[in-house]
Amino acid sequence: MWGRTVLLRIRGRLGASATDQGAAVVEFVVLAVVVMVPLVYVILVVLQVHAGTYAVVTAAREAGRAYVSADSTTAGSARARSAARVALADQGFEEPHLRIRCSDGPCLSPGSRVQVRVKTHITIPLTPYGDGRWSIPVSAGHEVAVDSYRQS
Repeated sequence: MWGRTVLLRIRGRLGASATDQGAAVVEFVVLAVVVMVPLVYVILVVLQVHAGTYAVVTAAREAGRAYVSADSTTAGSARARSAARVALADQGFEEPHLRIRCSDGPCLSPGSRVQVRVKTHITIPLTPYGDGRWSIPVSAGHEVAVDSYRQS
């Protein structure tokens, strides 16, 4: 009994009343919501950026492979754009910006190297649409060697 009296006196000095039962559950729920909602949002943004990064890396790699396996530079450009578009669409992203550069001689000549660069913007989820839309630019590059035994 003496312990209960001491506890009531301490609670009285701290401003807590004896009818303050059940408040811990409410405080826990409010605190959990305040902490969990931003945490879940940050996780969504990180996952979206990760998916976008994976998509542009895959798009650059596949565009390079499609370009060097084509018969001409015109067909190679069309195949590379199509491969990049498919790789990004697979992850749910928009049209890519694709740049193809050739080094070590003319494009598609045996032993030359083709550099592919893919860029796109990742829209941050749950942001306002229109002019206030936030996005993160991501890009990736890939270099592919043209087969040295290829007929020119």
